[in-house]
Amino acid sequence: MWRFFIPLLLAVGAHGCGEPAYTPLGRVVNGEDAVPYSWPWQISLQYESNGQFYHTCGGSLIAPNWVMTAGHCISSSLQYKVVLGEYDRSAAEGAEQHIPVNSEDIFVHPGWNSNCVSCGNDVALIKLSRTAVLNDKVQLGCLPPRGELLPNDYPCFISGWGRLYTGGPLPSKLQQAVLPVVDHAHCTQPTWWGTTVKETMVCAGGDIRAGCNGDSGGPLNCQAADGRWYVHGVTSFVSAWGCNTLRKPTVFTRVSAFNSWIEEMMASN
Repeated sequence: MWRFFIPLLLAVGAHGCGEPAYTPLGRVVNGEDAVPYSWPWQISLQYESNGQFYHTCGGSLIAPNWVMTAGHCISSSLQYKVVLGEYDRSAAEGAEQHIPVNSEDIFVHPGWNSNCVSCGNDVALIKLSRTAVLNDKVQLGCLPPRGELLPNDYPCFISGWGRLYTGGPLPSKLQQAVLPVVDHAHCTQPTWWGTTVKETMVCAGGDIRAGCNGDSGGPLNCQAADGRWYVHGVTSFVSAWGCNTLRKPTVFTRVSAFNSWIEEMMASN
């Protein structure tokens, strides 16, 4: 089953977020190796099986002890950990921070329904069991202002360790691809996603570049006029016809629709 959901983040203040020490260049599907540590809020969400941990989803570090990911990435039967400062998953490069996650510290949006992907609310928050150490390779992602909508064709980047193409291998190095925003008016046209896409979602891509399995929960990174990068989307779903189906752009949870819920969860837990 193709499942891609992008949880939405809220902004974490005007300072200390969205300014990578390593400047991103402008394989997600038909993407390229990212510059190491140029998306320093990108995390790998990993689950435990028979004593080993395996990558399942992406996510974004939005506070020193909070990660945002997709609701569909979470299973109540699994034990998780978050890996920060990851780039090449096949090598221990020294920057990684492996932080266990307690099951009671995972908060899936109450409106998320795994039987109704198109209903939206595909976002979850994870409170880390210890605070991340922020440095040049581990930094916070900014949340966009409440309700902000990006114009059609606005250039954003998806990043993740998802499959390089439909049914293809998982890469060891973090991938990135430019995904232009497809605004709601275009994305909801009958020849695109139609009524599947809701106002609480954001579409991006729709040509040869796309998210794919394993990218779920990861960020849609968009640079604002102030030079900072904001996490505008949580990767949620792609077409059952394949990751890079024409006019079926990757669909993300629109973070700016969930600021209130994110702020409330972080404040009360």
